[in-house]
Amino acid sequence: MTNKTIFRTPAILAATSAIALGVAACGGEEEEPQGAAQQQQQQPQQQQQPEPVAAVQNLDGQTTNVELDSGFLDALEMLEVTPGVVGDAKLAEGTLKFPITGGDVKYFEPGSVSPYVQGEILHEDSGLSLTAGGTEVELTDFNVDPGASVLTGRVSVDGEVAADEAPLFFLDGSTLEPLRTTDDGRAVLEGTTVELKAEAAELLNDTFGIDDLEEGLTIGTAKITIDGDAG
Repeated sequence: MTNKTIFRTPAILAATSAIALGVAACGGEEEEPQGAAQQQQQQPQQQQQPEPVAAVQNLDGQTTNVELDSGFLDALEMLEVTPGVVGDAKLAEGTLKFPITGGDVKYFEPGSVSPYVQGEILHEDSGLSLTAGGTEVELTDFNVDPGASVLTGRVSVDGEVAADEAPLFFLDGSTLEPLRTTDDGRAVLEGTTVELKAEAAELLNDTFGIDDLEEGLTIGTAKITIDGDAG
């Protein structure tokens, strides 16, 4: 997986843009050059971008934990699908743990920009396995894009790659708790609800010969802990 930076542009305040256009149209008797008008439109936009509360570059270390939802575990048991881990991941007491191996993240004051968590968080060489009827599906090399509210990853079936960077889980940030820091300086983002994407549900249903998995199925709740300067 390539280590690329993903940022979504914050929404522009429409009222501010309208004021800038009005000033450009009524500024004087001589028509203002187009370049200057564009400059006036762009300047308020640039001023709206606040400084992040926390910004961590070159993420490496700590984990993304997903506390599995009881409904998801019950569904797997009913379908006779056994969950497991791949590579450096761990599964203990109903919680999946994936080591963070790279990326970057910025956290803004909620409401100041949208999205207020931006960047990407990489989890290479680890993942989740699902096994049923002699067939094993591996979901690995997760890339969390908090700005797009999606987790992508590689899908392999019985050792053969079926898809690279496939959209696997939707990340519902409406349940995210405010950023907090631990006594040893680590930043913690906790509370995001992880839900199954339609593409992943279709792939798993086709692979296991079922039709029980649906888009929006709650997988669990995520907790991301990162090293670095949190504020």
